[in-house]
Amino acid sequence: MSADVRDILDMERANTPEVTRDSFLATKKRNFERTKNASRRPEGMHREVFALLYTDKKDAPPLLPTDTALGIGAGYKQAKARLGMKKVRKWEWAPFCNPARNDAAVFHHWKRVSDNSTDYPFARFNKQVEIPSYTMTEYNAHLRNNINNWSKVQTDHLFDLARRFDLRFIVMADRWNHQQHGAKTVEELKERYYEVVALLSKAKNQTSEKKIFTYDAEHERRRKEQLEKLFKRNRQQVEEEQMLINEMKKIEARKKERERKTQDLQKLISQADQQNEHASNTPSTRKYEKKLHKKKVHPQPRPSKVDSVVNAIEIGSSGIKFADLRGSGVSLRSQKMKLPANIGQRKVKALEQAIQEFKVDPAPPPTEEICTSFNELRSDMVLLCELRTALSTCVYEMESLKHQYEAACPGKTLNIPPSLVPIKTEALDNTSN
Repeated sequence: MSADVRDILDMERANTPEVTRDSFLATKKRNFERTKNASRRPEGMHREVFALLYTDKKDAPPLLPTDTALGIGAGYKQAKARLGMKKVRKWEWAPFCNPARNDAAVFHHWKRVSDNSTDYPFARFNKQVEIPSYTMTEYNAHLRNNINNWSKVQTDHLFDLARRFDLRFIVMADRWNHQQHGAKTVEELKERYYEVVALLSKAKNQTSEKKIFTYDAEHERRRKEQLEKLFKRNRQQVEEEQMLINEMKKIEARKKERERKTQDLQKLISQADQQNEHASNTPSTRKYEKKLHKKKVHPQPRPSKVDSVVNAIEIGSSGIKFADLRGSGVSLRSQKMKLPANIGQRKVKALEQAIQEFKVDPAPPPTEEICTSFNELRSDMVLLCELRTALSTCVYEMESLKHQYEAACPGKTLNIPPSLVPIKTEALDNTSN
């Protein structure tokens, strides 16, 4: 840039050395050595922090902590504490009384001489609970409702303990005089206290000012019994409860899945009905419907899954059709037991679960008889899974029809014949045994 300016102004150019091959290689070698000997940034340190600590020219950091930057004691920190600049405040060992106590006890503590306040500063944290009081006339008029369990002497002792221990009922039950007043539980003490407070509030017309607290002693007893039973459970009971919780979660998940499928099916049916209504409004569809009406052709109902399974059993197309390896070439006999590729993943998983349920070897030795029997067994297992699915679908449809009938006809119940009710597997096992 400076050379161009000098040429424009016709000024003499500074003497610069001529660039030769040797000088260029020497400069490049010098730069290579400089980069080679440069210090590397430690791993984990940020680039900005490393730039503050070190540079290629080995310059000093831009900031240095110092004590004498602007004179003695005016730097970043002070070397010595400045003592003796002010007078020390005097303290004295003074007596004090706590207004929260009623025994006029005198204590001592250190305080400043200049502090003239005589009140104990921590007395403001002493919060007193308002315990109601009653006279003999009020007791005879309103509080003689539970004479069999509570007398006046017991009630007076209860309220005396409530004032002494600030309604700490656990401590009150511990300090209760069992010899003079009989045994009382914590629930009985709470029930009597809140009962008396409620009766006094009603008698003095204080129900609008203060909220009346109702204590349910029976509920508290049942709660503590349940907690005690819960605490005394053994390991088997805890595992059984966890198993029941897991089963309940599975049942809820199946219920949600079934409801979701039902909603999706209803959406599909409603969409199909809308499309049919839209298509029925066209002229060509009307002509076709007139022809059908003339020929008296009635539409057939939509077959359910149960009908499809039953039809497949009657035709003989249910189960699995294994490939026939009678073609040319050499093949292993174990290939006969290989599942066909047209079977879905659901059937494969259902077949694996059935094999584990009946404790069958999933890979038996592939003899001729075993191959044939094993293929037939797996085909029957697939048929069994389909029949189970159809049975559960049939039961679900019967239950839904029963609920629809009861909703449509209140007060009536749809009785399903015993022949249509499925027999449980336990009953079948007992009859077979």
